[in-house]
Amino acid sequence: MDSYGEILKSTREEKNLDLDKISRELTIEKRYLVALEEEDSGVFPGEAYLTGFLKNYSKYLELDPDYVLKLYQNKLIQEAPVPQDLLAKKKIPTFFFTVIIPTVVVAVFAIVTLVLISVKKSKQKEADSLKQKQNTTSKIEITEKKFNDRVYKGDQLLIPTENGGNIVLTVKDTLSSFGLETPNGTFYVDLAEEAEIDIDGDNVSDFILYVSDISSTDYKRGAEISVLLRHGFVFADGSSDSVDLAEIPFANELKNKHPYKVILEDNRAYPFSINISFRGSCLFRDRVDRNPAIETYFERGELFTATPKNGIRLWISNANALKITIIADAKTFDLDIGEAGKILVEDIKWIKDTDGKYKLVVIELD
Repeated sequence: MDSYGEILKSTREEKNLDLDKISRELTIEKRYLVALEEEDSGVFPGEAYLTGFLKNYSKYLELDPDYVLKLYQNKLIQEAPVPQDLLAKKKIPTFFFTVIIPTVVVAVFAIVTLVLISVKKSKQKEADSLKQKQNTTSKIEITEKKFNDRVYKGDQLLIPTENGGNIVLTVKDTLSSFGLETPNGTFYVDLAEEAEIDIDGDNVSDFILYVSDISSTDYKRGAEISVLLRHGFVFADGSSDSVDLAEIPFANELKNKHPYKVILEDNRAYPFSINISFRGSCLFRDRVDRNPAIETYFERGELFTATPKNGIRLWISNANALKITIIADAKTFDLDIGEAGKILVEDIKWIKDTDGKYKLVVIELD
């Protein structure tokens, strides 16, 4: 039987991954990772810690966590002592051999046959559904909610416009790289890559595209993608009529113990966009302007976007688990916010300096 420890170690070595790096990115101490590979359960303070770390480590190595956990549970069963009453010799009646065993064998055979037939029908149904999908072209309306599904060559994504119409984007390629044909040219995005797509040539990205699954050998399998619309571009001219200027604090009103970093300086304040892609698991809370705070648990590959007018506050459980990009005045700014396992609270907002200029700043709070 396969050993879960050997699978973890061999997979890590095949990927040429270092335990110190994995420890930092998963925020799991190295000694626990070593214990998982050596199947040393005595190191862990409890089984819940072991199974939790085992699941996270398996996901990181792109293994099936349910299968790895099953191997661990099978090992527990094998190592469990045999009850004493089962060790005692008992005389088995003849009836057991002549009636019960044949009956059980017949029942098991019937169940296995039914299961195999059911699986075959299920696979055939799935194959027929996939074939039917491949032979038809879907038109997919993209809304404010994040789209996440499998698409195929020839499918069309309908991106809404301000005048009520749609811009039509066509899936051009689903082999190795995902190709999307737009009025501004064809964009290609690789597996596990996130791209900002500008479809109208105004140098401002209109949506975020992420490719989570694509085949390198069979284009008929399509590609699994996520699409998240960017908001707030109606304010691309920099107008400040939707920003509450009375809510913008002066720079000298900020507490000295909370120094700030300037992202952008301008003669006016206007809504800006924030895009966050998650590289690992993270408990995340956000409050846009004066709206109520929203708490969400994000996993690797998921996306978050918002368009604050005055500012946004972020609560982050693991700083290294995410990448933050700010878009303002058609410019893009990437934020480096902290190390693995770091818990922090940050404000990203407009302030007004004594010279009358507005500054978009990042403030790290306690």
